[in-house]
Amino acid sequence: MVKQYKTKIPFGMLSLLSLVFIIPVVFELFYNGVTEQFYVLSGIMIPTYAFVLHIFLMTDYRIEDNILEIKSGFLVHLKIDIAEIKEIRKTSSLMSSPAPSFDRIEIKYGKYDEVIISPKDKVTLAKDLTIINPAIKNYITEN
Repeated sequence: MVKQYKTKIPFGMLSLLSLVFIIPVVFELFYNGVTEQFYVLSGIMIPTYAFVLHIFLMTDYRIEDNILEIKSGFLVHLKIDIAEIKEIRKTSSLMSSPAPSFDRIEIKYGKYDEVIISPKDKVTLAKDLTIINPAIKNYITEN
């Protein structure tokens, strides 16, 4: 059975990013019209915005056959054997990761590996992982 967990999408941050990428293009168009500079600016800002939006909207996490699968757009596709997970805890780390939100959890697995994710329902994901592997130190639901 496959269980899917949506990522937490911070709409405030998404709105701010929209303004940062779209306003310069609109101002350039409004003040200078369609010029070579407008095309250059649009050619940089719009694809960059589309890329960031794609990453935000195409990040999800799923459990299938005792594997935690983490996908973030076309960049990240990580599979973790749940038997190798040692610890789950909340984190405020700003480290780059497949976690569009700042409301994050850290998963430690393997010998020294870790990944930071931001599922919308952290508690359910943590409980589902500990059902499969009771040896996981679960600091999400134990606090």
